[in-house]
Amino acid sequence: QMKDGVVVLNFARDLLVDDDAMAEALKSGKVARYVTDFPNPKSVNMKGAIAIPHLGASTEESEDNCARMAVKEIMDYLENGTIKNSVNFPNCDMGVCRVASRVAVFHENIPNMIGQITGILASAGMNISDMTNKSRDKYAYTLLDLETKVDEVTIEKLAAIKGVCRVRVVK
Repeated sequence: QMKDGVVVLNFARDLLVDDDAMAEALKSGKVARYVTDFPNPKSVNMKGAIAIPHLGASTEESEDNCARMAVKEIMDYLENGTIKNSVNFPNCDMGVCRVASRVAVFHENIPNMIGQITGILASAGMNISDMTNKSRDKYAYTLLDLETKVDEVTIEKLAAIKGVCRVRVVK
């Protein structure tokens, strides 16, 4: 009963569509295109069918997987300072801290920021065993592994640098 040349969008399940009837409708021109995110061996080979990946964002299984992933990523941030899949922060991962201390510094992405941070640590006699700095647009995130425990005075000095938004002792 629909007009000729329609486009059928199927984002539900492949079993809701009769593949043989769809193939015939595409062949006759009754259906101009068939778009599905549940391609199967029949539909993927139909002329006029457009098969796209199924993202499954609203299924119970995908919601459970997303919840588990979110918890794991938040725990990794809290325990190691790692950032993954953030919308507004760069990805940054130094793994598990194996030395005395790890410090995370969120700051503006401006010249000499790293020099100021490392200068304060050096003046406090702290050796950096590992470091990474990742930026996204106007902001950057720096993780520093230190061979000695960082003290509150040093943290206050880091936080006082113009352009530093936040300093966090991870370990």
